[in-house]
Amino acid sequence: MSIPKVLLTNPIHRPEQQRLSELTRVVVAPDTSPATLRRLVRDCDAMIVRSHLPADIFEDAANLKFVVRHGVGLDMVPLEAATAKGIAVANMPGGNTQAVVEYVLAAMFALKRNIVAIDQSLRQDGWQAAKPLSNDCVELGVSVLGIVGYGSIGRRLAQIATAIGMSVLAHTRRPQTLDANAQARALPDLLAQSDLIVLACPHTPQTHHLINANALKQMKPSAQLINVARGPVVDTDALIAALQKGQLAGAVLDVHEPAILTGQEPIFGMSNVVLTPHLAGLTATSMTRLSQGVVDTLFDLFKGKRPGNVVNPEVFER
Repeated sequence: MSIPKVLLTNPIHRPEQQRLSELTRVVVAPDTSPATLRRLVRDCDAMIVRSHLPADIFEDAANLKFVVRHGVGLDMVPLEAATAKGIAVANMPGGNTQAVVEYVLAAMFALKRNIVAIDQSLRQDGWQAAKPLSNDCVELGVSVLGIVGYGSIGRRLAQIATAIGMSVLAHTRRPQTLDANAQARALPDLLAQSDLIVLACPHTPQTHHLINANALKQMKPSAQLINVARGPVVDTDALIAALQKGQLAGAVLDVHEPAILTGQEPIFGMSNVVLTPHLAGLTATSMTRLSQGVVDTLFDLFKGKRPGNVVNPEVFER
């Protein structure tokens, strides 16, 4: 029996990559350009995905049987094309939930306690100038949190927010799935009532630019926005305009449109925005957990098993 060949779009946790290489031939892409990925996948049996795949990635991948997403979001994988080719696609639901939730908590504390501005003032202007900046700080325990999207991240965040005294509102396509930690709200009501708004929904045609100029006008001028969903859920130009007009107080953005920032984008000129490079779900802990999960899933698939985290199980019936 030939040894299966597995393409990694990016390296995974080193011990797990080593474990994978003991039973398969592992190829790590030197870069993630569409041309490189198309070339390397042609004779591979499986792929582990940490970067966006081109829409036509499967056209010449005659041997490819399995694709495992090293994460949760499936927007990186052309799922319909995979299903049409009979390729099983799996992801790691919940694999980075705790990491993302802890990032959101850190962002909320930093925003409401004005940590970044106070640190900068202390360094530049001294003790006496920095200390009064705490006068406008607000405790999370008296704040209203609005969560857009109530999957594993929204659910866990609501649980912790409730425990520290916050009131939690949630907007979801399935309000019947809400638990006791959140109250269902239509989006306009959630935007109008929330002090902190966290975007944790998938990017779909329905959520593209969900937070647009009209939505931003519905927020409190004191409200702050945190996006850990996907960049295109927010209309960045409209966000910049709203921040300049004082329609909301600030934002923390971990995801962006475009996905990778160059440093030249206008958002870098906004002093009331905190930017991070899509790392909310990335910790040593989550990387270990996700890598263990993708390798276990791939081994199960090679053994002919049908893991429960395969998102297109209909391919097994062919």
